[in-house]
Amino acid sequence: MSLREAPVVAEVVRNGFVESVHHGIAVVTDADGAVIRAVGNPATTVLPRSSLKPGQALGMLRAGAPLAGEHLALACASHSGEPAHLAGVEAMLAASGLGVADLQNTPDLPLGEASRAAWLVAGRGKESLAQNCSGKHAGMLAACVAAGWPTADYLGVAHPVQRLIVTTVEDLTGEKVSVTAVDGCGAPLHGFAFAGLARAFGRLAAATGGPERQVADAMRAHPAFVGGDGRPDTELMRAAPGVIAKEGAEGVFAVGLPDGRGVAVKVGDGFRAGRTVAAAVLRSLGEDASACDALGLVPVLGHGERVGEVRAVGF
Repeated sequence: MSLREAPVVAEVVRNGFVESVHHGIAVVTDADGAVIRAVGNPATTVLPRSSLKPGQALGMLRAGAPLAGEHLALACASHSGEPAHLAGVEAMLAASGLGVADLQNTPDLPLGEASRAAWLVAGRGKESLAQNCSGKHAGMLAACVAAGWPTADYLGVAHPVQRLIVTTVEDLTGEKVSVTAVDGCGAPLHGFAFAGLARAFGRLAAATGGPERQVADAMRAHPAFVGGDGRPDTELMRAAPGVIAKEGAEGVFAVGLPDGRGVAVKVGDGFRAGRTVAAAVLRSLGEDASACDALGLVPVLGHGERVGEVRAVGF
């Protein structure tokens, strides 16, 4: 099954009328990594986009990158470009003897609306520092410096840091990387059977030690550095202690529960329903209703007022 054949997982309801539907895939794995529930085919190859960043950060730690606390959370982040995020990335670079000029991620404006407005008012344009993946890139550079690898070509698929990330992703997901592409930020992006994303998050969330536990602990302790205020992954981790979560572009959302279960959602059209479907799956697993309600709310507006919502179906 391809995404073209995926079932309906959500519908857009406007004043009681189903206006649109979203097709997609949802997968739940248990503490052993086995698929225990799936809507759509869990073997479908998917590009996880930024939801893979915790796995990439694990590879950075395996290379010896001295990342911890807020800096490790930023390596996992699609940050909003808030002042603390940008200062953190600069500190990560400085700790490795590097600077903003060493970043090779695609220049952009801050992701968060308030941060973007403040940035533009200050007269600044698109910069690599402001782009939401700058923490991941600073982490890759820290790994290169720690391991004694060159930094000028750190985005190359043959670079040691990228090869180690591939090995780490395969270890963590239990799946072979079958597709390599270029992510929006310029870094290599790896696709694999979608069940592997749920499995990876369950393993990270349940880790009792090692670098896997370091990644999970950093995300839990510093959720505001994984996304930012108001961002769905940040707010879910704030509301549900022990959970780790990461949103990805094109309708991907992944969650790890402390008992080792993992959840991964991909919306076929790459649009708004990922968080809603993830919330419905979590609710069906018995997770805190208030946290799920907050995560899943995507209002439909009419003349500036809420007249409906995106609603998950089949859960």
